[in-house]
Amino acid sequence: MRKIIIGIVVGIIAACLFFYIKNAASTNEKIEADSALIEKEIKNVSKLIVTEGYYAQVFTYKNNESLFFGLVPTEKKALVSVNTKALVTYDLAQINYEIEEQNKTLKLIKIPESQLEIFPEFEFYDVSQDYLNQFKAEDFNKMKEKITLLTRKKIETSEMMKNADNRLVSELQKLFILTNSLGWTLEYNQQPIDSQKEFEILLN
Repeated sequence: MRKIIIGIVVGIIAACLFFYIKNAASTNEKIEADSALIEKEIKNVSKLIVTEGYYAQVFTYKNNESLFFGLVPTEKKALVSVNTKALVTYDLAQINYEIEEQNKTLKLIKIPESQLEIFPEFEFYDVSQDYLNQFKAEDFNKMKEKITLLTRKKIETSEMMKNADNRLVSELQKLFILTNSLGWTLEYNQQPIDSQKEFEILLN
């Protein structure tokens, strides 16, 4: 009888040990699968987010000079039409992140800044110049440089940049949705994210 009881106890212990090991292995496999899925989603959003815009502007250039001690006034002027293509990009392949499998946490450490690229095309109209004050190649180069700088500053304060930020938030919110659905925690700047709205506020 004693041998039977010992056998039953040993069997119960062996069964419990078997199910514990099986459950632990299954849990580890699930965590590894979740980690792989999260990394895949990060790679998906690492594609460049591009916001594209077009701007048309017209500038008037004038240059007045007085020659021979102010006795001979001269003038040159031109009408400049500028069509500019602008791109706002985020290279999310540069995202710095950590995956803590033990704590089931995805930490976003650094998100790259936006990059503005502009491609202006210039057309010159109504170019007029006096004989003693004519346009030179450097005049046109200076005009292009100045107009390009003014255009960049204008775009940097435009709705286009805000729209690009919104698209960035939209892409990164996919990470929150995924981690939340898997029972993981998403952190940004060492702060846990509890909602999509909170994530949007932190990014802005």
